[in-house]
Amino acid sequence: MADVETTHTPAGSTTVVEKSGSGGAGAILIAIVLLVAVVIGGFYLFGRQNSQNSRDAAITGAAKSVGSAADKAGDAATTAASKQ
Repeated sequence: MADVETTHTPAGSTTVVEKSGSGGAGAILIAIVLLVAVVIGGFYLFGRQNSQNSRDAAITGAAKSVGSAADKAGDAATTAASKQ
């Protein structure tokens, strides 16, 4: 809120001076809130990325295991066919 200072001069005129606050405290508060929001968003973003990477690695490992099992089954079928 603005501070108002009223001065009466001997000539009968009145001078009114309004002093408004700089808003520095409000600006600092807004900056801190924005900084906290950015930090929380960063943790959320990087946390999801690590989770996605872990999921991708697990799927890749499972696919390699299935591929290895398919190779072994193919080799067994080839061996069985060559024995007949």
